[in-house]
Amino acid sequence: MMIYDSSHSGILAFKPPRIAMALLALAVLTQFTLPVDWHQTPSFPGPAIAFVLLGFGIMIRAWWLFRLYETAICPTATTTTIITGDIYALTRNPMYLGMILMLLGIALLAGGWVFYAVTGIYALILNAVFCRYEEHKLLLQYGDDYAEYAARVRRWF
Repeated sequence: MMIYDSSHSGILAFKPPRIAMALLALAVLTQFTLPVDWHQTPSFPGPAIAFVLLGFGIMIRAWWLFRLYETAICPTATTTTIITGDIYALTRNPMYLGMILMLLGIALLAGGWVFYAVTGIYALILNAVFCRYEEHKLLLQYGDDYAEYAARVRRWF
């Protein structure tokens, strides 16, 4: 587990879904301003829809568990419990994973390299800033219980 670098704390003011939407808007604007023959890649509608639905399902399942256990969804809010079962037994960050899969699905559908780029940028932001921040916060709050969970379950799949 990596130590949290507080130099990225300014970005924590923005919620991950808002960052995803801003990057998606940037991709759409960029896609429509570039010459058509320069940015097109093949579109894959079947896999695209599958990725969007899978990502949405994973994200909603995790969100539902947060509601069920009455713990904060916002990354900077105080956590009242660590959820380690269900989908959290497979990945420590199912909401983030779900959003990345949805962006990847949109990229597959849109068929533009800009959409793939923003998906990668989003994944890097989540991994470098939000995941590290949350892991640091949970380690301070729950100590060995969280450390054992983190050792047992991967950050991503």
